[in-house]
Amino acid sequence: MPPSTPPATGRTITAAARVATTAARGRTVVSELRSSPPLTLRQTGPHTVHLVATAAGPLGGDDLTLDIDVAPGTTLEVCSAAATLVLPGQGASRMLVTASAGPGATLRYTPEPTIVTAGAFHHQVVRLSLGAGSRLTWREELILGRHGEPGGRCRARLDAVYAGVPLLRQSVDTGFPASPAVYGTARCLGTTLLAGRTGEGAVAEGVAVLPLAGPGILVSALADDAIELRRRLTWGESRAS
Repeated sequence: MPPSTPPATGRTITAAARVATTAARGRTVVSELRSSPPLTLRQTGPHTVHLVATAAGPLGGDDLTLDIDVAPGTTLEVCSAAATLVLPGQGASRMLVTASAGPGATLRYTPEPTIVTAGAFHHQVVRLSLGAGSRLTWREELILGRHGEPGGRCRARLDAVYAGVPLLRQSVDTGFPASPAVYGTARCLGTTLLAGRTGEGAVAEGVAVLPLAGPGILVSALADDAIELRRRLTWGESRAS
């Protein structure tokens, strides 16, 4: 039988977290690290930060914000310790991620997948501002439902600006219930934006590599499971020079 869904608790959370870097004697320093459960940040390397869930969710009605600021010439990698499990509750949950990378900066954002459980409705908005000469790897993986259950609804949007010029504006709405018109029979969707890179387009089973008009490449993939989705995205990322 499909796994049961926890009942709504009646409580909602508004939380914000922020990470920022500065340059000191030619190296990267994580100069600011602010957390608010369930968005808890932990520095795990010289320029690596992990998101660690310290509360369940997000639940319907939660409003979460993550701000990332990478100073010119510095490097930051943001990962997560585990997948994000979106649960139903009072209305839609919301996640806003804003990230800026100064000229010559490098940002790698590769969290574990977001799982939208049955009955959940999740809004995700990403706003990226990238300086000239910066390099970005921005990977997002979405899984519709846990094993044996239908997926919830996710409405996601990503806007990226590079050196003051729009690089990518993309949105997806899986529908409720999730619509096969969006993704066929697959239940896992993923994209990787590679900014500051060039390369040729390529297509393989379940994955497409699209060079953008600006300095960037978009990798899009569909799969039946998370392992295959990651494999396809990694293959697409490898096509960028």
